[in-house]
Amino acid sequence: MSQGLRKPVLQLLSIPATAGVSIAMWAAWLGWDQQRDVQPDGTMTGPYEAWQVIGLVLTLLVPVCWAASRRYFVGAVLGPTAGLTTAAFYDWSDDTSGLFAVGVGLIMMGTLAATAVLSAVIATATDHRQRQPAAHYRPS
Repeated sequence: MSQGLRKPVLQLLSIPATAGVSIAMWAAWLGWDQQRDVQPDGTMTGPYEAWQVIGLVLTLLVPVCWAASRRYFVGAVLGPTAGLTTAAFYDWSDDTSGLFAVGVGLIMMGTLAATAVLSAVIATATDHRQRQPAAHYRPS
C-alpha cells in the first residue's frame, strides 16, 4: 500500500475499530445488568449503578485517546458515538414507553460532544509537544 493511501485507509478503519470496542465495553460494563432496583420508599432506580457508567467512560478513554493521538479524529469521534448509540438502541429498544429514543439521542449527543472535546484537547497537547524545539545545551 502506498504511503499516500495508508493514512486515509487507517483513518477509515479506525471508525469500525473504535465502534466495535465501544459496543464490547457497553456489553462488559452495562449489558449484563438489566434489573431495576426497588428502594424502600417504593421508587425504582437503575438498572445501572454509577460505578458501571464510570467504568465504561474510563475504559473508553483508551481507544479515544489512542485514535486521537494518531490523528484519526474521525475514528476517535464517530466510532465511539456510533458504537454507544448502537449498543444503547439495542439494549433499550424493548422499552414499551418509547422514551428509549430520547435516551439513545442523549447518548449520541453526549458521546459526540465528549469525544470531540477530548480529541481537540489531545490534538492541542500533541501539536504543542511536537512544535516545541529541542532544548540545547549551551555552555556558560
